[in-house]
Amino acid sequence: MKLALALIAAFALPVFAQEDKAEKSDKDSPYEQIKLLSTAIEMIRQNYVDEAKIGYQKLMRAALRGMLQSLDPHSQFMEPTSFEDMKEDTESRFGGLGLHVTERDGDLIIVAPMEDSPSFRAGILPGDQIIKINGQSTERMGISDAFEKLRGTVGTKVTLTILRPGTKEIKEFELVRENIKVWSVKDAKMLPPGMSGESKIGYARITQFNAPTAEELAKKLDELEKQGMQAFILDLRFNPGGLINSAVDVAGMFLPPATVVCTTEGRVASQSRKYTANPALRRRANYPLAVLINFGSASGSELAAGALKDTNRAIIVGETSFGKGSVQSIMPLPDGSAVRLTTAKYYTPSHNLIHEHGIAPTIRAGMTSEQERQLMVSRRENLTEEQRKKDLSGFRDTQLERAVDSLKGVLVYRERTGN
Repeated sequence: MKLALALIAAFALPVFAQEDKAEKSDKDSPYEQIKLLSTAIEMIRQNYVDEAKIGYQKLMRAALRGMLQSLDPHSQFMEPTSFEDMKEDTESRFGGLGLHVTERDGDLIIVAPMEDSPSFRAGILPGDQIIKINGQSTERMGISDAFEKLRGTVGTKVTLTILRPGTKEIKEFELVRENIKVWSVKDAKMLPPGMSGESKIGYARITQFNAPTAEELAKKLDELEKQGMQAFILDLRFNPGGLINSAVDVAGMFLPPATVVCTTEGRVASQSRKYTANPALRRRANYPLAVLINFGSASGSELAAGALKDTNRAIIVGETSFGKGSVQSIMPLPDGSAVRLTTAKYYTPSHNLIHEHGIAPTIRAGMTSEQERQLMVSRRENLTEEQRKKDLSGFRDTQLERAVDSLKGVLVYRERTGN
């Protein structure tokens, strides 16, 4: 029972020394529970049929994965390679398939494929459910295990079997992993007169929030403002989030300095804090603003939309967002692995809970499954004219049209009232 002694010495005794005799016998005593764990591990090592699977490291890592997975879908144990991949993600460059995946009711759901990624080009859609990875069922596969299988060496192949809820189709995709460079601000432009009329309405979309996003958007806004932009549409549809500080900075561009963008609340005081608009950022003129969201807008995009809605700075157009508003803290472990742990939840400036609720639009505008598919297709680069005619015949971005109409109305009102 060497492992039992080591575990008890390393984890239980520092706490145990502070407990009285009554607490020692408590069913939730750390001493008793770690003793139980170590006993179970030794039992497995002595009796399990396959010797290759009973190394101490394998067993302890499996215990850590199960422990974190039992808490919620967003907490996970990260192997050293996964931890390194995560750090590369935040720097906007990483290898993989370009999928943002979450767990909901035990299913692995695709929040959104990243643009210009293998999954995006293959035609995988937001809301698709992964039912197999390389032929292995995901029925009892946790999200951390799924990430391990989705990641891999650049140039290697992975086969995904997808269930598309809208049509009940089952599709199989063979994808090749590659290095992905994420440009987060796309399609910054002045909308054509055919859509905006005499109004000069600017548009840009953010695919996800990473380190350079706020700087990228600031440059695009500078260019649009020089062209005489009178109103602006920020498209956060299918934006799965990213770096929170980046999302706060984007929202803060349109708010007075030090305005509360969001707050977090956790069990410990250190997890409760306020995120405010950065006074170092140049505040944009008070031109009318609309934000587009849908069920694929999650995390950071919900924080930005919620702040701009609660402060009455923007009209929110589209559908209720995904509802992922919890804080995950990354805690490195001595061997290069890490624990990703949910430690708090996010609230909008009006103290509305985002997690599992989402942000409701000011103006509700839905899309059919076919319109959503066409919207994703329209975002593919280098579409041939033949593909455009085939896949985008009759397509109208009705959510964007509603946003344009709402801003045109605000501009007319301001012109008539002088406000």
